[in-house]
Amino acid sequence: MNNVANTKKVASVQPITPASRGSLWREIYKNRTLYLFISPFYLLFLIFGLFPIVFSLYLSFHKWGGLGAMEFVGLKQFTYLLSDMVFWQSVGNTFAIWFLSAIPMLFGALVIAFLLNTPLLKFKGFYRTAFFVTNVTSIVAVTIIFKSIFGDSYGLLNYVLTTIGLDPVEWLKSEFLIKVVIASMVVWRWTGYNAIIYLAGLQGIPNTLYEAAKMDGANLVQMFFHITIPLLRPIILFTVLMTTIGSMQLFTEPQVLLGNSGGVGGSGLTITLYMYKQAFGESQYGYASVVSWALFVIIALFSLLNWKIVQKTGAK
Repeated sequence: MNNVANTKKVASVQPITPASRGSLWREIYKNRTLYLFISPFYLLFLIFGLFPIVFSLYLSFHKWGGLGAMEFVGLKQFTYLLSDMVFWQSVGNTFAIWFLSAIPMLFGALVIAFLLNTPLLKFKGFYRTAFFVTNVTSIVAVTIIFKSIFGDSYGLLNYVLTTIGLDPVEWLKSEFLIKVVIASMVVWRWTGYNAIIYLAGLQGIPNTLYEAAKMDGANLVQMFFHITIPLLRPIILFTVLMTTIGSMQLFTEPQVLLGNSGGVGGSGLTITLYMYKQAFGESQYGYASVVSWALFVIIALFSLLNWKIVQKTGAK
């Protein structure tokens, strides 16, 4: 019976012929109004999405200052990238900011989501909205506010320090503290967003598990580490991946705070800021395209690593 069914299934598969192609185009023409309504998305994607990607790949093999003819250089710019110490400094800065921001941000978001999910908490809707507002606030406005808080001469934080008798701190003149300031802006902006994601995952965990643990004498801390975190592991891995991708593309915060140079010794220069500096600061559009593809490779490697971790977790 199975062989007969398979024979019928194979027989039912017809090769694509000119007649079938004509039938396909007739069907498209018949529903042309529907295709017309969805065409703006594909046209916009083709112009503003696919074309820039293909053109940047083409541009990476050329030396071009934005005007005049392009000069084909092959792989020379890729080879130069491997020995470009400023690029590798930007990679190190980006990973340092990611490390300083990701750990407190994700852990804080997990704690906030756990507290918002407790049945005794009132005004949950208000708190959820309040935590998410930080994500929709203008990044430029947030950066300007943080610049006034961490200002070396007239910053609010230094005013508080001097008021209580401590020495002011030169936040924007220290190579390490510059990274701390940028990381603090990332934490402030994205903690609430990740908390909402964790909250959605927590609502999928049965309350009976928490009730049973409570009956066994477990407190909130024990339930958090032994129930919440293990069951949210796939969502935690997802947020780690998205946080990594976002951190690799960090641009507005260091650019508005420090300018294109990245501050003292380039300590706030991220990969995306370095790419912007090469393209619009030094008119090296070909090399900026090379940097963008290097960023793509870095993000792809992290995505692959996350996928491997998820596969091993699922296997367990």
